[in-house]
Amino acid sequence: MAATVEELYRNYGILADAKEDLSKHKDAYQVILDGVKGGPKEKRLAAQFIPKFFSSFPELADAAINAQLDLCEDEDVSIRRQAIKELPRFASGENLPRVADILTQLLQTDDSAEFNQVNTALISIFKIDAKGTLGGLFSQILQGEDVVRERAIKFLSTKLKTMPDDAMTKEVEDYIFIETKKVLEDVTGEEFVLLMRILSGLKSMQTVSGRQQLVELVVEQAFLEQALNPSDSDSVDRLLQCTRQALPLFSVSETTATKNVHSTRFVTYFCEFVLPNLSLLTSPVAELDIQLEVLKLLAEMSPYCGDMDKLEVNLNMLFEKLLEFMPLPPEEENGENAANEEPKLQFSYVECLLFSFHQLGKKLPDFLIDKISAEKLKDFKIRLQYFARGLQVYIRQLRVALQGKTGDALKTEENKIKVVALKITNNINVLIKDLFHNPPSYKSTVTLSWKPVQKTETAAAAIGQKRQSGEDIGPTATTKKLPTNLPRRDARQIYNPPSGKYSASIGNFSYEQRGGFRGGRGRGFGGRGNRSRGRIY
Repeated sequence: MAATVEELYRNYGILADAKEDLSKHKDAYQVILDGVKGGPKEKRLAAQFIPKFFSSFPELADAAINAQLDLCEDEDVSIRRQAIKELPRFASGENLPRVADILTQLLQTDDSAEFNQVNTALISIFKIDAKGTLGGLFSQILQGEDVVRERAIKFLSTKLKTMPDDAMTKEVEDYIFIETKKVLEDVTGEEFVLLMRILSGLKSMQTVSGRQQLVELVVEQAFLEQALNPSDSDSVDRLLQCTRQALPLFSVSETTATKNVHSTRFVTYFCEFVLPNLSLLTSPVAELDIQLEVLKLLAEMSPYCGDMDKLEVNLNMLFEKLLEFMPLPPEEENGENAANEEPKLQFSYVECLLFSFHQLGKKLPDFLIDKISAEKLKDFKIRLQYFARGLQVYIRQLRVALQGKTGDALKTEENKIKVVALKITNNINVLIKDLFHNPPSYKSTVTLSWKPVQKTETAAAAIGQKRQSGEDIGPTATTKKLPTNLPRRDARQIYNPPSGKYSASIGNFSYEQRGGFRGGRGRGFGGRGNRSRGRIY
């Protein structure tokens, strides 16, 4: 039988006045529990009164929690919010994991105010018992409905970093790592990104050994022990996602090899399984230039590569792929080009491949001298020469186009593309010069065109400009070269502007924006089985 408003107030008075003799008034508390069967007014009162005296009646704990849960699912949103607001008061001792589990399930609400209330309640009990709260969250992530799982993962990815240090103890962080590893056994692409964000934010993961552990997790997800099926977009997507997550974890120390987190396994995999199938790769996103995306990732990883078992083989694969994108000059007959069109120079692809080859070449500096035939080396230098001539034309054109432009003028879409194009062409120019040394040199440093230039890096000079500010970009910028009227050992003839019938329009330059998968992309890592539905608390 439902209690009336008057009965609720009367029994509340009995309990409030009882003070130390509360346990003798079990019947009065039962009347308050029965308030959940009444109308809206009775329910609102019950939502406030039940938690107030909850701790005094342990024998009615289950009944009290269940009564509060009924209110959390009421049709009236104001009653639900009041009941949710009071839930943390039930979170003590062995009840806390259960309350955390309940609150996690309540994340599925579509009411924004109610959703915020659930978030606030979860944060509140997290500060009481972090590990117990995490138990409830991970229980639902592993076994709950898809919508609950998704929102619980997002809660952890956004809220953990805001928790106080005294709540995020080493024990708690270890628990998060262990449970997250369980979740990673079956995840979507988006979930994987969020879970890696959670782990990467842990204090214990900021050390070299911590980052190495994270790399090991990513390696497991990437399936690097299996050959890549280039026609399977899900497999390609998995590799791209994993590589992106691993990239920030790599590091290299010039002085202490033990403090390095190497990219060797990823670079090896790209050389062995990805580059040979580059033209066959199926893009997971229609508008993404999958070949360029892969080459950019390889270039970014290459500086962190350690000792490689098949270095010569992999370097040769890189070399052969580079040749594919560096055309021979068109044959000439009677002073005229035999072909109607001059080869298109794909600058973005070449920047990536040349940079990767330059980085790995440091590890085998005699590759171009002893590991390939004299005929092949001659062919390579002809290609480099032709490409370098094309570069000079483009660099001059770009500098003229950017001349005198500063500030906002450089921020237009067209000029942004030209600025990046200038970075790309200057990068290639620097790397080609290195390879034309005798013997080839691998000493120059460049900053990849899509990466921000660090002020402390001498690489800023490598693009032929001072890069202190946007205003410095352009033909008026000071270069880091000797004056052209002074002799230099590496000032070779191939860098002179082309003469005669050489065209200044070798393919139209287009800057390929780097693609990216940031949320809302479906189940790239394979679907998971449907989960149970309905309340399971």
